[in-house]
Amino acid sequence: IPYIGTDLVEWIWGGFSVDKATLTRFFAFHFILPFIITALAAVHLLFLHETGSNNPTGISSDMDKIPFHPYYTIKDILGALFMMLILLILVLFSPDLLGDPDNYTP
Repeated sequence: IPYIGTDLVEWIWGGFSVDKATLTRFFAFHFILPFIITALAAVHLLFLHETGSNNPTGISSDMDKIPFHPYYTIKDILGALFMMLILLILVLFSPDLLGDPDNYTP
């Protein structure tokens, strides 16, 4: 980036080269990013369910709405439990299935 590129790189790196400060900054960013994304998704869902989504046809669709809780809450919980069950079966009954074949010892 002209004019600010070198200053921006030095600020992100924390110095003139990749060093401990760079790794610390990127580790902190890597750690905090999922929490930021989760918070933004929660705020998005909150606003979406408070105001409703955009209706380009202009027809009122209040009759077609169902409440988020308990219907979608139960659906999401059951989906997560089903996925955990599949992963649990995979881990307990076939732990070497997804492993590296070079390291496999039967």
